[in-house]
Amino acid sequence: MRGHGTAVRGARRVRTQAALAALALCGTLALTACNGDEEAGAPGTPASPATSAAATGTTSPSASPSPSPAPSKKPTPAATPPATATVTPAGTKKAPTPGSTCDHKMPISPDEVAVYRYTPEGGVHSLIIKHGNWGCAAPGKDSAPFETTGKETFLNIAEDAKITAVTPIIASPVSKPITLQQLIDWLIAHPNQGRVFRYHLDSAGVIDWMDQQYTS
Repeated sequence: MRGHGTAVRGARRVRTQAALAALALCGTLALTACNGDEEAGAPGTPASPATSAAATGTTSPSASPSPSPAPSKKPTPAATPPATATVTPAGTKKAPTPGSTCDHKMPISPDEVAVYRYTPEGGVHSLIIKHGNWGCAAPGKDSAPFETTGKETFLNIAEDAKITAVTPIIASPVSKPITLQQLIDWLIAHPNQGRVFRYHLDSAGVIDWMDQQYTS
């Protein structure tokens, strides 16, 4: 019985020593792993590719450089269009007057003409006229010029047309009736003055009345 007890105690001692040796080995492995992580950059220890790249400033062939941000562009200021001159019916250009409400783009007057001369060509009474419209009055003046456009044309006038006139055709600032012959005589004596008349045409396209518009 003594021999059997001695064998049992020997076996227990061997198992205890084996367990202690296993614990010591596990502790050594754990300590080595921790020290390896902390001392990766120590001399004699190979560094990882990422650490080497950071230290030398080079990039890995597989790493693609990030694109640089595109330079920002300042918006181009919108160009201010230059002030344009308005066109009168006569085709002349005038710069717009600050604060002026005069419109140089008015259409040709449908019932006003500038009368220049008289002609009996064709056996009828005809007035040589030009169409147009009123422009803008000059500063300090009440009357505006009648600005003509296009070429001279003819308008036939009836023998018994009702005509009124003012200065300078007659010596009066107030409209007064005159005869066609009085108008013809004045036009022959004072050609190309371009006195403005408002007129009306009958069904045959002949002037049946005329009223001179006062201009200074």
